Amino acid sequence: MPQHKSAAKRMRQNKKRYSRNKAYRTRLKNVIKTVEEKIKDKNLEEAQKAFQQAEKTIGHITSKGVIHKNRSARLTSRLAISIHRLSSEASSA
Repeated sequence: MPQHKSAAKRMRQNKKRYSRNKAYRTRLKNVIKTVEEKIKDKNLEEAQKAFQQAEKTIGHITSKGVIHKNRSARLTSRLAISIHRLSSEASSA
């Protein structure tokens, strides 16, 4: 148990931030998983729509400081590359 009033407040703040950030990280995983499922199903239009939503969500989570901006860029880039591969497969087939 904290010995000082400020330490007790710090514990309360950390607990609140932890639960908020955990929710953001869960949302991040779900959004990425949705895009990957659409890509796996080879559904280009839905994958592109899901990617736009994912890009927006990833940017929002980055602006909150939950994830680093380089991680954000890496995730977005990987999803974009996968969508591009899917679109090139669709156009060549």
